[in-house]
Amino acid sequence: MVATYLKKWVGNRILSRTTGKGGLNLSKMRMFPPQVSMPLRRHGLDPVPALGEARETDPVHRLAHLFGLTVWLVTGHAEAKAVLADTTNFSNDIRPMVGSDPNRPSEGIGGLGFTDPPDHTRLRKLLTPEFTKRRLARLEPAIEKIVNDQLDLMEAKGPVADIVADFSFNVPFLLIADLLGVEEQDRDRFRALGPARFDLSGGGIGVFGSASESREFLFEIVRKQRTNPGDGLIGSIIRTQGDEIDDIELGGLADGVFLGGYETSASMLALGTLVLLRNPEHFERIRTEPGAVDVIVEELLRYLAVVQVAFPRFARHDQELFGKQVKKGDLVAVSLSGADRDKQVFGLDAEDFYPRRAAPAAHLAFGHGMHRCVGAELARMELRAAFTALAHRFPDLALAVPEEQLRFREFSIVYGVETLPVHLHAVGTRQAAG
Repeated sequence: MVATYLKKWVGNRILSRTTGKGGLNLSKMRMFPPQVSMPLRRHGLDPVPALGEARETDPVHRLAHLFGLTVWLVTGHAEAKAVLADTTNFSNDIRPMVGSDPNRPSEGIGGLGFTDPPDHTRLRKLLTPEFTKRRLARLEPAIEKIVNDQLDLMEAKGPVADIVADFSFNVPFLLIADLLGVEEQDRDRFRALGPARFDLSGGGIGVFGSASESREFLFEIVRKQRTNPGDGLIGSIIRTQGDEIDDIELGGLADGVFLGGYETSASMLALGTLVLLRNPEHFERIRTEPGAVDVIVEELLRYLAVVQVAFPRFARHDQELFGKQVKKGDLVAVSLSGADRDKQVFGLDAEDFYPRRAAPAAHLAFGHGMHRCVGAELARMELRAAFTALAHRFPDLALAVPEEQLRFREFSIVYGVETLPVHLHAVGTRQAAG
């Protein structure tokens, strides 16, 4: 059912815009207007200069037309917060965009990210008890065990390892699989669903296909757990609030947890490691200064802003937005990477990684308003545990290739690095594993 809906979405809405017919033309899907890719492009770890120029001179910028929609790019921090918090003038409901009846059930499309009140309010209320401080505190030993187990395996492969393949993708995957209650026999299939979810290099085809497969997989898990609830988040919601949510909605919530907690955290771990290798004094601070990891993680979240744009928002009616005339149905894209380099909020050195800045926690890496990431504190716990363990376990960690040889994930909603080869110990030595 979900796969059929997504095929209709792609076929009828997007591809009819590019071909003038209802048939598929995959080659056309690669033809995004060049301006649309601007907020997704970077020079290494830094957004392209054009993004900063837009923020300084035109923070609400008419970007392009995409699939028949006018796209506005918001790059200023204050403007971004205003749009993200405004549910009166803007909607996250994607159904009108894809040509679907707004009164039709969403079939789990996008989970919370593409849902408006009152459905969003009801569904988020079901999910938030799973992310209270008390619940998360119980996960801390499990997070530390996952991190240390993966470091053991990585060291056993040494003396050179790939932080991406051997560590950064494994830790969040295992945590999310445990959190959702995915059984061991299903995990290889589950893992394969992640890599294409944010990749726009093929025009979006991979995103749609992967989203469909992921939701179908999670709906299967939900249906199984309806009769035999597991120990994870899905089973917990079924046991305590199962009468208040149907299988499609619960599958959508689970997919949102997967979407928000897997590749995003994996990219933060890998790119954060690269930043700390560039700035080894902060690895040293993590080893020697109590509490230093907290402020370092906040600054990494701000500086990297791996989720480059927020969920799309759609204008509910004709309106003026910071001096611009926005029409009903226009798509408003909020650049989180642009907003988090705003000099008016973070100082004249906002383009620099500086963990001692006054207010790094003002960043929008987790979004803002009702759609702010429900798992933000879990992500922080994961990052703190991973960077602390790396710093103590491998004090001589160093890049194994020149940095200019690293390849980054271009044209992806979630920015990342393809591989990150490192020497685990000082070159010429190797400590015994374990």
